[in-house]
Amino acid sequence: MGIFIFLIVLVLVVGFICVDGYNRLVTLRNRYQNAYSQIDVQLRRRYDLIPNLVETVKGYMKHERETLEAVIAARNTAVSANSRAAQAPGDPQTMQQLAAAEAALTGSLGRLFALSESYPDLKADQSIGQLMEELRSTENRIAFARQAFNDAVTMYNTKREIFPSNLIANNFNFKSAQLLEESTPEVKQAPRVSF
Repeated sequence: MGIFIFLIVLVLVVGFICVDGYNRLVTLRNRYQNAYSQIDVQLRRRYDLIPNLVETVKGYMKHERETLEAVIAARNTAVSANSRAAQAPGDPQTMQQLAAAEAALTGSLGRLFALSESYPDLKADQSIGQLMEELRSTENRIAFARQAFNDAVTMYNTKREIFPSNLIANNFNFKSAQLLEESTPEVKQAPRVSF
């Protein structure tokens, strides 16, 4: 009779550990997915600001059509990459594609900002200044959201790799999530905006 009670208690303890481990993994996965949705909100805000910026700058920089088109093309690529990443946050391939698209967008914006330094009227335009301030604020928000996402992914990955959670993760197909890292050193800082 004592062995029977021991086996029942053992099964209950193992069952509790499995259910608790599964629930914690689900919770952590939901947290990093929610953290990505915060990045998505800020990236969409950034993507919405860029056409306004290009349209406003276009009047001043008539001879820089190629640069303006490069910014819009990079923005469109980043929008597409972000849409794919929003469907599968943490997926290694989509996170790498998003990081590369964001790097290209930041690079093209950097070239636009560098060229704009040679247009004094542009620097004096108040609407450009407001757009730049909004863009700068958005870049800061993106950085904070990226940090929160990466923290959530790290917590999830750590939980799915430690014992006994790793047994549950492997049996219930909890895949490793990818951090959202900058793909080039230039992206580690927000674009410098000065008018």
